Amino acid sequence: MALDITGLPGVGGIYSNFSISKRRNIPFAANAQADSFQYTSLNQYVNENAILRMISSNPKIASILNQKQVSLNMKELNLLLQGHAKDTQETARGIMENLPFSLKNNVDEKAVLDAAYLHDIGKVLIPPEILNKTGRLTPEETEIMHKHSELGYELLKTTNINPKTLNLIRNHHQNAKKTGYPFVNKDFKADLNLQIVTIADKFSALTEKRVYKDALTPKQALTIIYRDVQEGKLNPLIFKALVNYTDSQKFAQKTTVAK
Repeated sequence: MALDITGLPGVGGIYSNFSISKRRNIPFAANAQADSFQYTSLNQYVNENAILRMISSNPKIASILNQKQVSLNMKELNLLLQGHAKDTQETARGIMENLPFSLKNNVDEKAVLDAAYLHDIGKVLIPPEILNKTGRLTPEETEIMHKHSELGYELLKTTNINPKTLNLIRNHHQNAKKTGYPFVNKDFKADLNLQIVTIADKFSALTEKRVYKDALTPKQALTIIYRDVQEGKLNPLIFKALVNYTDSQKFAQKTTVAK
């Protein structure tokens, strides 16, 4: 796919925006009952009882939110999982399938796919008035929004998810230049797995219609993402794999079904 990198379309911050009809206030020290049913899929981590257990098991979550009581936005999370999370996971899979053989050997496919699906679980704790704001976020609101990746990490680290997947979730808004969030130390490296998750998330967000913006075309999204290659934030071979995926029959079929 040929890209015109002049006159790049401008977009605002990439945030999740879905309508929420119900919020549930949960005292931080609430005692959550364990489910008797044992899940075998990633959905074992995203049901309400599981999230309550995670919160009860990790006092740092309340500290990050700077409050003793938290609100679970389960409708928001469920909509996100049905849409953006699945699409990010499919995009990550498409990127991996189109990588050169030499890079495929360095990819942890399970960690990437698990992180792609669970990366925004922390948004269940972000206030809906921020998630659903139609205008530009204030600096204070942006700071709260940026906590979602660390919150996702802190929630899930109380479970049996492996450390590699956890770190992908925590750092899915970081890059090779370390200009993203949350803070990372000087030894941090945005490895191949992280770059795949990050760029799959960004491509999915850009091509989705949100409350505050229309969906961009795949070509427009790729043009914006190409900036990351130019700025040294993204491996060009990963970008090429994404371009090849968007040119594939698999992507065309997915787009047709979505319409």
